[in-house]
Amino acid sequence: MTIVGGGLAGCECAWQLAERGVDVVLIEQKPLARTPAQTGDGLAELVCSNSFRGAALANAVGLLKEEMRRAGSLVMASGALAQVPAGGAFAVDREVFSREMTKRVHAHPRIRVEHAIVDRIPDARPLVLATGPLTGESLAADLARVIGGEHLAYYDAIAPIVSADSIDESKTFRASRYDKGGDDAYLNCPLTKDEYERFVQAVIDAEKVAPRAFEEPKYFEGCLPLEVMAERGMRTLAFGPMKPVGLTDPRTGRWPYAVVQLRAEDVDFSAYNLVGFQTRMKHADQKRVFSMIPGLENVEILRYGSVHRNTFVDSPRVLDDSLALRALPGVHLAGQISGVEGYVESAACGLVLGVLLAGGALPPETTALGSLYRHLRRAPEGKQSFQPSNVVFSMFPSLGDAAVITTPTGKFKKLGKRERGEALATRALADLEGWLDAVGARDVHARIAPREHVVIEASAGE
Repeated sequence: MTIVGGGLAGCECAWQLAERGVDVVLIEQKPLARTPAQTGDGLAELVCSNSFRGAALANAVGLLKEEMRRAGSLVMASGALAQVPAGGAFAVDREVFSREMTKRVHAHPRIRVEHAIVDRIPDARPLVLATGPLTGESLAADLARVIGGEHLAYYDAIAPIVSADSIDESKTFRASRYDKGGDDAYLNCPLTKDEYERFVQAVIDAEKVAPRAFEEPKYFEGCLPLEVMAERGMRTLAFGPMKPVGLTDPRTGRWPYAVVQLRAEDVDFSAYNLVGFQTRMKHADQKRVFSMIPGLENVEILRYGSVHRNTFVDSPRVLDDSLALRALPGVHLAGQISGVEGYVESAACGLVLGVLLAGGALPPETTALGSLYRHLRRAPEGKQSFQPSNVVFSMFPSLGDAAVITTPTGKFKKLGKRERGEALATRALADLEGWLDAVGARDVHARIAPREHVVIEASAGE
């Protein structure tokens, strides 16, 4: 089996195959070449946020992570060893994570890592393309030629990382939203109404990096650049990444008018990520605008925000049920190029495909793993175009009668959002059990599960 791409999807797919006795050649272009967003030479490099998002089982992505953990996911096991405080989220030290993934992949006796630049679809079969959101233009063009149309692209943005030493913590406070996850998870910069409005106007007025003439930005709605949100209205950011709800400033005893949250990037708390602050502002303007945030007046930006292209195919129309190209049998797609969005979802796609190609069955559609796969197979209604998506409970099959409960007074009541999430999670984990046995996942989990892993609890999320 040949896999092109040493990101999360490619490594996870390779691991699942190798653990089931399949020899794998994993082709990675680094260190010979890098995408514009990459900085290191390790496998499974996290180029955007260091967060795997919510950990609660009543949250779809939290459930997905728990299913992956039980299925023996390499990404989840490595993430557990690299975890940093992040409140109700699951975040990792990205360097530790990449180092652990690289070490384990290289050490597996059935995985051979080769370094080469792939600019056309290789002749090897079966083949998995897991080249990620920044698939090289030559390979993307070859893929577009095969599927009979131009590949689709949208633009994702990277948030800045700042030095902890440059933050004036006397103007900030430590807290997680609604006190979930401990006081050390986030550093919060509170803003008054005047400070917030001046900041938003500065974001709007800042000089931006313009797309090239042949590029048409198609941003993922769940990861919009800061300036795009600001241009939608003065209060948009206050209901988005700068929302103050659940964050009580101990100095006032109240929620601020707005807040900027900083999340630790590493276990030593030497750097922080500006949560939700993806941006295409030019570097000089990023420095100037972010210095307007209380506590960041003398901020040192270690990594500036930027914009990069994401490439994906119209999965329901060009892939078959094994995620292989209909126009080129034996060539399978995994990860973001297949039409999922996010670190966890990409790794999950690689996991499912690895199990499938090793002769295993698909997970039940009532599970998060199965529902994510289901998203890739369902064509949009009407004239809507297929779009990548994070895992969400709306992908799951209905609870049916289980979505309604009887109150003590004999009346019928629909489950609330959290109750519905918990019910979907309970059903999913129950239905997952048979699949874990059928595909040998328990054995894979037993061999990989680190002793340091802390079991995700339903009460731990946000």
